[in-house]
Amino acid sequence: MRAPARLALSAAGLLVAFGGAYGLAGVIVPDSAVEPWRAESRHDGHEDDGTEGDAMNGDEQNAHGADGAGAHDHPADGGAPPEGIRPAADPRYVVGAAVRLTADHMPGMDGAEATVSGAFETTTYSVTYPLTTGGDPVIDHRWVVHEELDDPGPAPLAPGAEAVLLAEHMPGMRGATATVVSATRETVYTVDLTTDGMTMTNHKWVVESEMRPAG
Repeated sequence: MRAPARLALSAAGLLVAFGGAYGLAGVIVPDSAVEPWRAESRHDGHEDDGTEGDAMNGDEQNAHGADGAGAHDHPADGGAPPEGIRPAADPRYVVGAAVRLTADHMPGMDGAEATVSGAFETTTYSVTYPLTTGGDPVIDHRWVVHEELDDPGPAPLAPGAEAVLLAEHMPGMRGATATVVSATRETVYTVDLTTDGMTMTNHKWVVESEMRPAG
């Protein structure tokens, strides 16, 4: 047999052998068995479509966005009491007294030890108001005293009454039209305290029923 003929026969034989092997592979390892391997490869990150990264970014936003600039919006120094408010004549807790707070106006406040820096006689309100800076309204904010309202008329204001706030306890408060939720005539205090890593002086306000003797 001539050399070209022998080469042609050899090539044909190789084609038949490879074809048979390919067909046999299809029988031994079908596509249904290969697909889980592909899926596992994608799961391990070899074919990342970006969804896992998006989920991680969302978790980071939740972790860092909940508190915004920090756990407290109150200033470190609450400042002087409003003009016209009367010091309490015979408060249960005098200036300088150590007290334990039972209020939960902010994180870390309930159970914190504080020092009384002022005691006053007035009408104190919890109020709901829209932020002048935008965003969700502040619900049942505690507390605002009568002297922190713009021309409110005689005290006490009834629940549902509206008044413009002069207080600046937090950003977006001053100038907002607030709705009275409740009112109390108990003695109201300013206090110095450290809570949740923040030291505050003259914090406004804590009413007498939200305090007990320290110790």
